Amino acid sequence: MPDIAQSLLNIHLFDELARRKNSINSLHPLVKLIVTGAFLVFVVSFGKHDVTRLLPFAVYPVFILSLADIPLKPLFSKMLVAVPFIFGIGIFNLIFDTDIIMYIYKVPITSGGAAFIALFVKCVLTVLAALLLIATTGMDNIIRSFRILHIPKIFVIQIMLMYRYISVLLEEASRIWNAYRMRAPGQKGIKFSLWGPLAGQMLIRTYERAQRVYQAMLLRGFNGEYTGNAIKKAGVLDCLYCAAWILFFAIARYYDIPSAIGKLVTQPFDLF
Repeated sequence: MPDIAQSLLNIHLFDELARRKNSINSLHPLVKLIVTGAFLVFVVSFGKHDVTRLLPFAVYPVFILSLADIPLKPLFSKMLVAVPFIFGIGIFNLIFDTDIIMYIYKVPITSGGAAFIALFVKCVLTVLAALLLIATTGMDNIIRSFRILHIPKIFVIQIMLMYRYISVLLEEASRIWNAYRMRAPGQKGIKFSLWGPLAGQMLIRTYERAQRVYQAMLLRGFNGEYTGNAIKKAGVLDCLYCAAWILFFAIARYYDIPSAIGKLVTQPFDLF
């Protein structure tokens, strides 16, 4: 509960980061969406033991972080939410898949251990890429890009309302927590017997507020279609950015760059 206000600030922080002026934020939103989608597809297409071949894909998030000057703390706090799910899924590989596939400095590496590491790296890369897309583009521009791709508006509206509802839910949860602390000073946490009533009250209040927001949207002419400021047309730089990254992803996917670099360092003359 005490972290509710911080979570709400993190959501607004991503919107503020997307409004900044820099070389990455100024790119066409659809181009960034396509590049991120290609990145996700290429990353998840690797096999369960391809740990080292995933390393070149770390160039993309590092490149975005350096040019967009995005703080690392809110990104890592968001990424930590997915870590328990990865451990919950990957732990079974460590338990049941115990065949040794290699040795690293006489340390045995099992098939399950390699699969667990690959799964963890994939999770970090994909979640980080999605967060960077939001931080450099903004949810409004992402939704407009969805409509440019002719994604059905019912799905687009659902995504938009869900994103907005998260803020409403956190604001109501913060108000309930503050009210509870004022009525129970010095108490750590909420009594277990009050979890149900408080959760029900929070859902009712957020539902009523969502109804008011929807009525306000209808009064402003909402007809089921997401409208907003028009997105500028993609330029030559946008197209080059998209083509360069997709080409890099394809090369990193179908060519073992880490092995080539290792051979170049250890046996430079064998390559000629």
